Amino acid sequence: MNVDDQTSTTRQPTRRARGLFARFRKSSDGTAAIEFALLAFPFFLLIFATIEAFIAFAGEQLLENAVDTMARQVRTGQIKNLTEEEFRTRFCAEISLMITCAEEEDPNDQKLYLDVREFASFDAIPNYIPKVSNDQFADLDPRGFGYSPGGPKSINIVRAYYRWEVMTDLVRPFITNIRKEGEMPRDFLMVATAAFRNENYP
Repeated sequence: MNVDDQTSTTRQPTRRARGLFARFRKSSDGTAAIEFALLAFPFFLLIFATIEAFIAFAGEQLLENAVDTMARQVRTGQIKNLTEEEFRTRFCAEISLMITCAEEEDPNDQKLYLDVREFASFDAIPNYIPKVSNDQFADLDPRGFGYSPGGPKSINIVRAYYRWEVMTDLVRPFITNIRKEGEMPRDFLMVATAAFRNENYP
């Protein structure tokens, strides 16, 4: 066997090894499935978080529109003979498109709070959200809420609070702002307020 034959024989296993490695490197069977499995969960979680944030924003706009509508009725004297329950029923009808609302709710699991009151001046109207403590996620304190719309030319507020339960784990730590005692934060508190002076209606 001459030198050239020996060299050719030595190179053959090397070429075979390189060929196997090249085929292995070029083979992509199952790669797409593995990549999809790795990326699908965070991708869909991000999609759900985006959708939920959009729906929550739309729900908050709906709440503000309902407050504006009911405040207009208070200001013009259209609801001067309504009871608190009747006022709540009308308000629930305004937000029923997206927000679950009941005429009566369990006090321990209440979603919607309405505060309709008369004040002596605009300076006397509270400009803060009442909470049970100064904790970052302290629960809402509804003890001062009431229903006492004033008469002609009186100064009033119509304020609505709604507990929007956040379902997506990715969003919950960033937008929740209240929690019940002993529970993890799960609710985003929506707030809408209208302050005005009633018209001089008959």
